[in-house]
This record gives sequence, structure tokens and C-alpha cells, in this order.
Amino acid sequence: MSSPGPLTTELAANGFRFTADVAGEAGAPLVLLLHGFPQTRYTWRHQLPALAAAGFRALAPDQRGYSPGARPSGVEHYAVDALLADALALADTQDVSRFDLVGHDWGGQLAWLLAARHPERVRTLTVLSRPHPAAFARALASDPQQSERSKHHRSFQDPNTAALLVEDGAKRLRRMLREHGVPDLDAAAYVAPLAAHDAIEAALSWYRAAFRGASALAASDTPAVRVPTLFIWGDADLTVGRAAAEATREFVGAPYRFVELSGVGHFITDQAPELVTKELLAQLAAHASA
Repeated sequence: MSSPGPLTTELAANGFRFTADVAGEAGAPLVLLLHGFPQTRYTWRHQLPALAAAGFRALAPDQRGYSPGARPSGVEHYAVDALLADALALADTQDVSRFDLVGHDWGGQLAWLLAARHPERVRTLTVLSRPHPAAFARALASDPQQSERSKHHRSFQDPNTAALLVEDGAKRLRRMLREHGVPDLDAAAYVAPLAAHDAIEAALSWYRAAFRGASALAASDTPAVRVPTLFIWGDADLTVGRAAAEATREFVGAPYRFVELSGVGHFITDQAPELVTKELLAQLAAHASA
């Protein structure tokens, strides 16, 4: 019997209601997928049915600030402890003690931290584009090219940024995605739920909380991860350079695989979805008994 296709639902977790796509049979091994900026659960549209077909239960939420029912006002509500608590609470809605964890961009940053802090909950870790926080912090401090690549972290502190990003049909946000190789139709799907002022403000609050010290997302003292890990990076990534990507292996004390995709940029699931699915399924199969 074939697995049911992805279902969009709302999940009550950590005091909020999160919009999420779920695929696969209830009770199957859980894969939790965390998106980045400026994206949504739509990031994982290719992976969810493939995971379900492979016998997994796949859960892809719109995270805090991206779900209308989980959009508190105020930067202080977007500190790392709150974001990590959301992820664990969402996993708990599926009644599992351990799960496979996947993240991209900011979702990848959270995934690294969750695996480092709660290894008892994470069976395997797969991260796209975002290096281990300590590797990333070191590159930001020592590599001028990485500092330049990450200049948007600073520009997003400007209180006028939200209005600028969504004015004139969110043309700046669309252009940013297009410049990173995201097709127009997919860019439109990402931009639509962020076009409201409160939505884009909430998404930017992730950056502002980190910048103001309300979060430890880029802390150089983030512990090494000690669960089986796959890190996928595209060598055409405009925001993450090679130094940070290659240094990530220093911060994994478990079986580790680094997959470099030639000619692929930051938004890997939009540019190379089949390769992401292939590598993710291989990772899960290799550590099925972990």
C-alpha cells in the first residue's frame, strides 16, 4: 500500500500553533525538517514524498515567525532557546523519543545546536549550506571574504529593512532569491507568506536576536556534534565560503560525510532537489540502527 501524500495541518506545540506539512505513516521513524530564510516548509516539497515512500514519517513546519499562529511580537521571543524548544515540541507531537534531523540555512544552524545540546534525541543529522556554528564563527572572525558574504546579517538590523524587502510586490526579496538561483515560481511561493509586514519582521527577528546577543546561534564555543552527520554544501554558495564549509569536519565527533555540489548555490533544495533526496536517503539508510 502506498504512503499518503503530504498533508498540511496545524500542530499545537510550545504554546503556539504551527502550520506544517506531514507525510508518511504515523508511527514510522520521524524525520524533522527545518527551513531557513527567506523560505518556508515549501523548501522540503521534493523530500517529503520521497521520505514517506522510503518508510519515514516526515514533518516540515513553518517555524516561529513564519507560521501565523506562532508569531509573537518582539525580538526577545526569537532567542535560540525558544527556537530550539519549538523544534523539540514539534517532534514531541509525533510521540517519538528520537528522530532524524534535517536543516537548511537558519534551520541548519538550529539543527547543529539541537544535535549538540540534545544528542539523546537526534538519531542522525543532515545540514544543508550552513556550517557548524563554531566553524562559521571562526570564518567570520578570520576570513574577510566570509564577513563580506554575511553582510546581510548586519544590514538586516536596520529597522527599515522589512518595509524595503516587501515594497513594490516584494521585488527586493524576489531579486535576492533570483540572484541565488531560485526559479521565479519557487521564489513567488516563498515570498507570498512573508509579504505581510508582521511576517517579514518576525523572520528578520531571527537575525536581530542573534546580533543583539539574545541568541547563541553563532557562538564559537558550540560543542562538537556526536551523532552521525551529513553536511551538503554547494561551491557556488554566495553566503557561505569554502573555509567555513571545510572546517565543519573539525566539529563532528561521529561518522561524518561532506558532500560538495559543483555549481550549486545556497538554496540547494531548489537547485538540486534530486541530489539532496538521494544523499539524505543514503544517510538515513546508513545509520538506520543508530
